[in-house]
Amino acid sequence: MFNYIIDLFFPKVCAGCHTILITNETVLCTNCRHEMPLTQYHLDPKNEAVKKFYGKINIEHASALLYFNKKGIVQELIHNLKYKGHEEIGTVLGNWYVEDLKELVLETPFDVVIPVPLHPKKFRERGYNQVTTFGKTLAKGLNIAYNDAVLYRKKYSKTQSKKNLLGRSDNIENIFDVTFTAENQNKHFLIVDDVLTTGATLEACSKALLKIPGAKISIVCMAMANS
Repeated sequence: MFNYIIDLFFPKVCAGCHTILITNETVLCTNCRHEMPLTQYHLDPKNEAVKKFYGKINIEHASALLYFNKKGIVQELIHNLKYKGHEEIGTVLGNWYVEDLKELVLETPFDVVIPVPLHPKKFRERGYNQVTTFGKTLAKGLNIAYNDAVLYRKKYSKTQSKKNLLGRSDNIENIFDVTFTAENQNKHFLIVDDVLTTGATLEACSKALLKIPGAKISIVCMAMANS
């Protein structure tokens, strides 16, 4: 009865289009789910996400679940996840993508999910890391470890989304580092992030993790900017 009253006065709405969710709909309405722009990158080992890192770093795999278009459903989802506290969106997208990732045929399977870290100051400001639920859901579904302590951000920087390509690249260099033990060596790290744009942040994270002896890198994002 209490839940009924709550829903009556504060109905749950779709994170994509803000229509009221009906019975059996969670986070996203049925219409938005059907309209989600899926990349299907997991089916193509030479997809556009992989090409972002050609000649920069060696990666085993890179992909993204969705295309990110300005003023689209995916932008609304990421905004609600990143700035409105709707961490359940990361769980939904993680549960969605993990089924695709299980189909990957890799020379070396993933060992550990690593989220792109926030600087402690940014974490205090936001109260959470927007990729945590996505990463933990992937780790659980793939039956591998989740570790948010190995990779850390040592420099505070303002939001990258408002900077141009050159500005992002200049500001992202050397802001990540790692702390590791012998237990972390010879692992295949799966780095997770929200949106893949220039790839500068993920490249910097990868270079930091590659300081660990025997490390291999893969990258998975919720979405990729559709250029």
